[in-house]
Amino acid sequence: MRAVQIQQFGDPGGMVVVDVPRPTPGPGEVLIRTEASGVAGVDAMIRRGTIEGYGFTQGIVPGSEIAGTVTAVGPDVDPGWAGRRVWAFTRTGGYAEQVVAQVENIAALSDALSPVDAVTLGNSGPVAHFALARAQFSKGDSVLVRGAAGSIGIAVVELAARGGADAVAVTTSSPERGERLRALGATHVLDRSGDGGPDAPASYDVIIDIVGGPDTAEFADRLAANGRLVVVGAVAGMPPEDFGKPLLSGFQLSRSVATFSLDTVPAPDVVAVRDQLFADVERGDLHAVVHDVLPLAEAAEAHRQMDASTVFGRIVLVP
Repeated sequence: MRAVQIQQFGDPGGMVVVDVPRPTPGPGEVLIRTEASGVAGVDAMIRRGTIEGYGFTQGIVPGSEIAGTVTAVGPDVDPGWAGRRVWAFTRTGGYAEQVVAQVENIAALSDALSPVDAVTLGNSGPVAHFALARAQFSKGDSVLVRGAAGSIGIAVVELAARGGADAVAVTTSSPERGERLRALGATHVLDRSGDGGPDAPASYDVIIDIVGGPDTAEFADRLAANGRLVVVGAVAGMPPEDFGKPLLSGFQLSRSVATFSLDTVPAPDVVAVRDQLFADVERGDLHAVVHDVLPLAEAAEAHRQMDASTVFGRIVLVP
């Protein structure tokens, strides 16, 4: 079968389509024939070598979520899963025609939800939901979404607006993207530096940061008194070691910064939220925004578009 390997960290040219043996599901696992693979920001971080220290090595097949049909089950797995359409969290290995996943990391899909929509929101939707919960978001809060044009950012915008935010500001790279985000619930559009003109809020109760990188400290200093910034991504790299300095300088404002990973949420809670968000998409109450659908062999092109910051929503790969 075909898969995409990162044979060299760095630019997308290090990604190569290779033939690899079809995996066999072990105990507690299922084999899935892939119909859609989501291209996530973390995939780009792995490919660049940004998080190599977390155990990702050259030769890895990226891709953390897929949708498809279960074709085989391992020992001790309910045979009733065979033939069912599912979404699956794979952590890695998703850029492949067939993928093994742990049975506790799969979710049955209804006929009303396409595999493309499933991999657009299956992971990013719960991240957005629980990141807002980690930030103790409540009705009437002002919210800034830093890096709002990706699938996580768009979900945060919609969920915050739906939750009664007083303001939902977004950073993005162009006015055109800003208008699309306004249609999804944003009230203020800022440039990447955070400049939104005189009408933009001067400070925020909640900041959800998907970007990270050297400007993290500057955005932390935009927190209001008792404000909470939650870092859910680092597509621009890791924050500098002294990024917390503004918080100490403004000690009496009681502002805070936290990180968030879905790994810290109990699995049953994630499943319940994911099922609810999938149902919201089916009803049209939430949007799975797909930038493009590309063949698996064009994974490197998908990453080039991500590096060029031209993606709005999610790119999805299909076999």
